[in-house]
Amino acid sequence: MIDHSTIERIFDAAQITEVVSEFVSLKRRGVNLLGLCPFHNEKTPSFTVSPAKGIFKCFGCGKGGNAVNFIMEHEHLSYPEALRWLAKKYHIEIEEREVTPEELAKQNERESILVVTQYAARQFTENLFHGHEGMAVGLSYFRERGFADAVLRKFEVGYCNERRDDFTKKALAAGYKSEFLVSSGLTIDKEGYMFDRFAGRIMFPIHSLSGQVLGFGGRIIKTDPKAAKYVNTPETEVYHKSRILYGIFQARQAIIKEDRCYLVEGYTDVLSMHESGVENVVASSGTALTQEQIRLIKRFTPNITMLYDGDSAGIKASLRGTDMVLEEGMNVRIVVLPDGEDPDSYSKKVSDEEYRRYLKDNETDFIRFKTRMLLDEAQSDPVMRASLVREVVRSIAVIPDQITRTVYVKECSTQLDMPEEVVLDEVMKLRRQESFRNRNAWPGQEASGSSMSDLTVTTAPSQRQKKKEETSYYSEREVIRMLIRYGSEVLTRHTDRETGTETITTVADYIISEINEDGLTFEDPLFAEMYDEITFSVSQGLIPGDRNFVHHANPAISAVTVDMLTEKDTLSQIWRKHGAYVETEDMKIREIVPDSVLKFKGDKIKMMQKEIRKAMAEATGDDDRISELQQQYKAMTLLQKKISAGLGGRLII
Repeated sequence: MIDHSTIERIFDAAQITEVVSEFVSLKRRGVNLLGLCPFHNEKTPSFTVSPAKGIFKCFGCGKGGNAVNFIMEHEHLSYPEALRWLAKKYHIEIEEREVTPEELAKQNERESILVVTQYAARQFTENLFHGHEGMAVGLSYFRERGFADAVLRKFEVGYCNERRDDFTKKALAAGYKSEFLVSSGLTIDKEGYMFDRFAGRIMFPIHSLSGQVLGFGGRIIKTDPKAAKYVNTPETEVYHKSRILYGIFQARQAIIKEDRCYLVEGYTDVLSMHESGVENVVASSGTALTQEQIRLIKRFTPNITMLYDGDSAGIKASLRGTDMVLEEGMNVRIVVLPDGEDPDSYSKKVSDEEYRRYLKDNETDFIRFKTRMLLDEAQSDPVMRASLVREVVRSIAVIPDQITRTVYVKECSTQLDMPEEVVLDEVMKLRRQESFRNRNAWPGQEASGSSMSDLTVTTAPSQRQKKKEETSYYSEREVIRMLIRYGSEVLTRHTDRETGTETITTVADYIISEINEDGLTFEDPLFAEMYDEITFSVSQGLIPGDRNFVHHANPAISAVTVDMLTEKDTLSQIWRKHGAYVETEDMKIREIVPDSVLKFKGDKIKMMQKEIRKAMAEATGDDDRISELQQQYKAMTLLQKKISAGLGGRLII
């Protein structure tokens, strides 16, 4: 249990811009910052961060909240877990009572796996730097290849001892449960015999964007023709190889700073480039590049440079998946290293300055590179040249930006010695094909890990909208919004002529008095909870402001508060609907607040009338009961007319 004062310290320390910037590339736009939303696929930034209010809001998918909400959503953590994450980041000590075995047993599998993987990373690092076998086998291997201890520690590189069950026995002895050792992929259970998956391998921890260890890559040291050179953690609750890139945690700040990301193939390629001073680099870890990985890079930069060795066959195979990068609207460049070299080996042969200069001087635009490479292969063969044109045209066609496509059409027509109109016609013909359009519409929604709850539009939006409009949802929301935004504002002042005593009525005083006097309640449970908290605070002489609800322990309350604070309308919906005004909302609160309360009451009356009509239908044959209900309905109608008159004669619809 985290005490309230510690939570306040965490909120005070967790600057929204600083927290979000670890995961999203933000650019200044007036008083706010703007970036691509990390929670849904978008090409035009709609994700806004307000440093002044301490909130984020995406106007595309609707997600919003404070720094804790962001970490909860991004890292899939519970509220207490997100608080601990931020406390660790800002070095805030949390004193909690010891978790009982029963409570520990109730922890979800994901959290338990993360605990195990973090322990494993520490154990493997200890083996490498201090263990007899780790130093003799693992550390000597790295030093022979020219790696410094600093970069190994930076990436938490380690070693798993060769004895088959060494790690598993140590973990069990330390109190870690066998079920989570197995579900994390670190231990294999074969008919009751438990042994290490990575025995005798140097270990490369694979981190999330926030630095959590999700899984491992293990490279064998000794020559064994029966063993795979590399073994990775299998798919688990926390590790999905298609959704993460090796080195992204260590590279994210450098990617933002340089506005470019280098993509390499292996773990040691990443380490070598860091040693050469090139830190904006990630690796696909030998897997084919996926859309989730591309979007991960796109959060920080639209510019990606792929490094290839001189093997033309390998380059050609890799290029087949690069169209996905173009589809995402990213700028792709290629660097081909000297024949027989890879990023690791080449960095060892030249100085750091020469290495960085080579990367800069040998960058080639992807479309230009692909065209030249295929031209060299086709030479004068007309059939191969025709195939080449189709290959290049397909790559150009997937580019979403029309201006960029036009530039490439012109460039390629020159290189291919073909009329520009012909190339353009082929591009447009391909883009008109239904199969091509389907391919590019909302690509990879399932692959990106988004769930239906992440989507702004549901399968039946009209039904959901209709359901809310049949209730008092919107008027309830408006009343709560008035309380949060203007609760402490003075609505009226009255001075007693005899005593000279001044009586002040705030917006909160007025709304609570009007609602409680008529015995009205809130139908929506979220708004009911917020109203109860506000009325209790007011009864204690306090009026809670928006900060209280932005930092609320209930994420749903925090989210709806952010929605209210980030509405683009400057006037209440009631005023916007029934008249055009140039004044800002806070200039009109003396009119808007009473209108909001009247609309709230009007909606409640409509709901009562609906219940009365239903009761009359059920009372068929009971004349006394029907007469009684008719009188009630008549009274409701008269009351509705009074409310309508209070709203300037407007009908309550």
